This record gives sequence, structure tokens and C-alpha cells, in this order.
Amino acid sequence: MTTIKDSVHDHIRIDGVAEALLDTPELQRLRRIRQLGTVSLVYPSANHTRFEHSLGVYHLACEALEHLNVDGRQADRVHAAAVLHDIGHGPFSHNLEPLTHRRTGRYHDDVHDLLTDGEIGSVLRDHDLAPDKIADLIAGEGRFGQLVSGELDVDRMDYLVRDAHHTGVPYGTIDHGRLVRELTFTDGELVLDEGNVQTAESLLVARALMNPSVYSHSVARISKAMLRRAAERLLDAPETDVDAATLQRMDDHDLIAALRSCSATETFSRRLDRRDLYKRAVWAEIDDVPGGIIETDHEAVREFEREIADDAAVDPECVIVDVQSRPSMTESTSRVVVNGDIRRLGQQSPLVEALRAAQYSQWRLGVYSPSEMRERVGRAAVDVLGLDIEGALVSEVRNGRDATLDQFVDD
Repeated sequence: MTTIKDSVHDHIRIDGVAEALLDTPELQRLRRIRQLGTVSLVYPSANHTRFEHSLGVYHLACEALEHLNVDGRQADRVHAAAVLHDIGHGPFSHNLEPLTHRRTGRYHDDVHDLLTDGEIGSVLRDHDLAPDKIADLIAGEGRFGQLVSGELDVDRMDYLVRDAHHTGVPYGTIDHGRLVRELTFTDGELVLDEGNVQTAESLLVARALMNPSVYSHSVARISKAMLRRAAERLLDAPETDVDAATLQRMDDHDLIAALRSCSATETFSRRLDRRDLYKRAVWAEIDDVPGGIIETDHEAVREFEREIADDAAVDPECVIVDVQSRPSMTESTSRVVVNGDIRRLGQQSPLVEALRAAQYSQWRLGVYSPSEMRERVGRAAVDVLGLDIEGALVSEVRNGRDATLDQFVDD
């Protein structure tokens, strides 16, 4: 048995198949991948890694299995899945996943090949565990897959607390001990036992508050968009042999070195190194954005960027259009037992609709550019994208205020 001191859960005891997996190269790579990607440009202490998060998920999975009276082979499978659940992540965690998925068709939880080959496959087989079954659990399949990847999974319980701890933002603080103790299976569904509506709501509230403060903070979004643009240029650069599959297996340091050494990406790399980030030229609310813009695909977004650049008479690389998907709240589908019946939290809790409304009001479309160009780019973006904020601009001008600064500029 190995005992590891953790900043969130204190001492984590790890043994069996999880201990054997600990020093595999695939798992150790996660030491070099930041949990929150570029969020450290907002919160300097947010340097925790996917490795320590994986240990935390394993720890909570052990507690949950003990509470559920699950042991033996099934427990070993869940232990392995918990500690391995993030090995499919590429550099800077989720930041580049849309890019690599477009080119490989794989998300970070599609890990069947990773578990079959290399040292991980050997360790799993040595412990008489089938790699495919572990990969299925990581993908959230089956009864116990819900515990690893689902609405009430231990992954979410750990990252909310861990992200809050390392950013210093208190909103993600939840009673993960109670959450784990109240888990139960009813008709094959992982649910929170009777009397735990508020416990389920705590997950919902924590995620809703952490999103604008941390995960979708404007500077985090801008730096993520710049990193994604740089990585896309790296993949397209004839001077490199980096493809999307190779990029997925890099760590943060590998990617930074590749971006610095490629002539097509050195400008973006230098800006990220110096935190010389683009600024908001437009920051538009969801009601001001035509529905077709929100649903558009990557190629259409790139065409919008070219049109905006042409209209503003700037280099196309000086314009980034950042379109979030429509607001969603998967936590609202968490299941709780109420008066003996299994109910979705969204059907039971009056908080859900209020939080959905808050999430809707927090949604923003961003258009980013170097600071010296943001006024021109902002006005061009309003025209090209057909944003319904011209009336507000006119109103502000009539009131004698600088509407461009009020509406467009990130101070």
C-alpha cells in the first residue's frame, strides 16, 4: 500500500491494481497536464494537475464503493477506471479537445486503445482485468460507470472541491463526504437516497457559481481561444510533423515547446508566454445573437472571422470569434429519492429553473483582437454577425457616454 498526502483529501491510501498503475508512463504524463488549462492566467495558484485529480477521484470512488458494500473484482474494475479516467486528456486538458475531436473523432474518454496497449494494458491483464471493461466504465457505461462518469459521479465531486481550493474561489466547496455516503442504487440507477434534495442542489449550485467565476472567466476564454488557434496553426504548418493524434498524447510542456519552435505559431506563443492577450472587441448576450450563429460549425466561424477582418481592414489572425454552445445543466438530471420515488432534480427543485435563468444571462459570445484594433474589429463584428446591439450603442452615444468602451472593451 502507498499513502499519498493530498491537498484536498489529506491522506490517500492506494493499493492493488491502482497502486500498480500509479507509475505507468501514461498515468505519470498527467503530472504535466494542468487541470484547468489556461485558468492559471487568471488565478495564479491554479496549477494543480490531472494526476492529483485522478488520485482524488480514486479516493472518493473507494469511499463510495465501501459505502455501497461493493468489493472483489467489481471494486477492482472501478478502482482502475477511477485512477485512469483522465489518461485520454491532451495538453491543457479540455482547452484543445474541440480541435482534436474534429480531426480524430475522439474525445478524452474514448480510451479503449490506450488501455489495451502499453504498460497500462499489461498491468490490467496482470490483475486479471479486461481493458475493454475498464474503458467502458470510464465512458460511463453500465451500472458502475455512473459512479465514474455520470450526473452524480466522483469525478465531479473531486474537481469542484479541488478547483475551488486551488483557485481560492469558495463557490465549489461542497460536502463531498455526505454526497458519497448518500449514494445508492435503485432499479439500477445511481441516486441520492431519501431526504437529499438539498444535497443534490449543492452540486448544481457549486457548478453554476464556478462556471462564470472560473471555467468561463473572460480571460480564461480568451487565452483558451488563442491557444486553440495556435494549436490549429501548428497542425497545419508544413514545417512540423505534428498531427492531431500526436497532439492528443503531448503534455503541456511538449505543446509549449512545439509552439515556440514553429514559425507559424511563435507570435501566439510569445503572447501567451507574456500574458499579452487579445481583448474583448465584442461581448454579446445570448438574446443579441442570431440563433444561427450559435449553432454554426467551425468552418462557418472561421469564415465569419475572415469577413470581420476584411471589414475592419486587419489581418485575419487578429480576429477570433468565440461561440459557446447553448447553456446546459446536466446536473439537473441527477436523480434523488423523494417519498420512495426516483425523481430528476429538475422536476423536484425550484432552484433548477432559477439557475438555468442565471446561466442563460451569463452566456456571452466573444470576439477578440489585439487591444489597438478592438474598436474597429468590434464594429465590424456587429455588422458581419448581425448582432442586435446597435440600438444600445445609439442610446449610449445619445447619453453622452463612450458606447464603444461600454459595450466592447475589456478594461
